[in-house]
Amino acid sequence: MIKTIYLLFGRSSICCILFSGLFLQKITAQTESDALMIPKDYFCAGGMFTHSNWKDYWEGTFKRDNGNIGNLTKNTYAFVANYGIADKLNLLISVPYVTTKSSAGTLKGQKGVQDLSLALKCLAFQTELGKSILSAFAIATGSVPLSDYEPDFLPMSIGLHSKSAAIRGLVNYQSGGLFIAGAGQYIRHGNITIDRDSYYTTRLIYSNAVNIPDVTNFIFSSGYRSRRFNAEAIMMQSNTLGGFDIRKNDMPFPGNKMNFKTAGVLFKYSFDSRTGLELTAGGNYVLSGRNVGQATTFFGSLLYIFDFSKRISKSSN
Repeated sequence: MIKTIYLLFGRSSICCILFSGLFLQKITAQTESDALMIPKDYFCAGGMFTHSNWKDYWEGTFKRDNGNIGNLTKNTYAFVANYGIADKLNLLISVPYVTTKSSAGTLKGQKGVQDLSLALKCLAFQTELGKSILSAFAIATGSVPLSDYEPDFLPMSIGLHSKSAAIRGLVNYQSGGLFIAGAGQYIRHGNITIDRDSYYTTRLIYSNAVNIPDVTNFIFSSGYRSRRFNAEAIMMQSNTLGGFDIRKNDMPFPGNKMNFKTAGVLFKYSFDSRTGLELTAGGNYVLSGRNVGQATTFFGSLLYIFDFSKRISKSSN
């Protein structure tokens, strides 16, 4: 699935959904931020819907609302897919279509295809500790904008229009049906250009080039997993490395510092293995932040798993 939740003022899509688990006998869909792998020549694809809404936001560290915005709503419709290149190496893809709108004021909502995200996920280490299993994963991700959307119109923008590259490390420990997992990610953002010749940060800059700060994410997940049902609680902390605060009574800017902490839950149900269908649902809430909206987010996905291994085996005979 995904990098997944598409946050707040338009910071590039960040996946807050940590499925964290390990490869069981039943094939299950997975994302770049969980501890699941699909075997070689299996293909998982489907759609994901995310709804985010906020009224209050932090202008720097000052929490307030804004009558010119009212409630800000952001919906994301994403195609997500994953292919097993090898049993320990998966390729993931995500293509989101994003819409934004406000309930008050004159700011016009935006819509369009956002960024193509590709990820390579590797099972780097796995060992048995008695009846438990400890595993470690390395994930490399890159994204590029797919359309000419406007980044300098926050909070209505659908994204930052910045190319990015990221590396994530994930460790998962499972004993019986209980598991605990932790992950850390570093995201490197490329600079962008905007449709004006000067702008103000903490000083006046005569340029159309904007530096987009890099980001670190830390995710903790724990819960219960059976062969057909998963339930877990998720905590996430995201920190921008650099940037500056929104100026008093000003609009947010792509180069702002955007920090936030979220808490959420995720549930996943896998139908009988002969159907290949999986349903996922969950949500999260921004507990604290800086230059972001205090958003409540809900998401759901429907995925189908195709087994191409048998077809490839027959064609090679």
